[in-house]
Amino acid sequence: MKISSFTKTYDGRRVLNLPELELRQGGIYAVIGANGSGKSTMARILAGALSSDGGGSPLEKGISVGYMPQKSYAFRMTAEKNILLRGGDEKRARELMQRLNIQSLAKNRADRLSGGETARMALARLMMGSYDLVILDEPTAAMDMESTALSEELIKDYCKETGCTLLLVTHSLRQARRLGDEAIFLHGGEIWEQGPVEKVLFSPEREETAKFLDFYGV
Repeated sequence: MKISSFTKTYDGRRVLNLPELELRQGGIYAVIGANGSGKSTMARILAGALSSDGGGSPLEKGISVGYMPQKSYAFRMTAEKNILLRGGDEKRARELMQRLNIQSLAKNRADRLSGGETARMALARLMMGSYDLVILDEPTAAMDMESTALSEELIKDYCKETGCTLLLVTHSLRQARRLGDEAIFLHGGEIWEQGPVEKVLFSPEREETAKFLDFYGV
């Protein structure tokens, strides 16, 4: 899967300057970096939620994309109906709710769920479909440890079942290691490191990457 080079500029300041990328079909890519490094901007542009400087999409034509933004949204209907918005059958929705331990919330008003519950519901909603590229922006940030473990296991199984390419934006280096095949380290809107996740996290080429990893800890 090829991604064309693209940039993003705000108020005359370039916040993203990415080269052409090639992602392996079925690969899981953990996007890491400090706050303000451009991770979410990259995710939003690839998902089509934000335009790059040149307009249009940097993705090849015909690539289907599933996107879970950093702030999960909930419509004023039951959690089950929210999950079914992307189509699919009720059996699949119940299976996903069971796996994420939100089956007891099926008939609850979705807009009254907690942050972690809403995130699990949004993850289930996305997984009602199948895509070439799935983009998850901090999917477990609002979850507790148990919910994070359930979600990560489901994410891994979903990737195996569908063969999708996954772009996972995460602030957790441990999560990047648990889920990622490769890591992409962003700094100042540019890719400073990319490669096998173990190599990037434990044998980075740049001193700046090593300082970041040492500060946040793996």
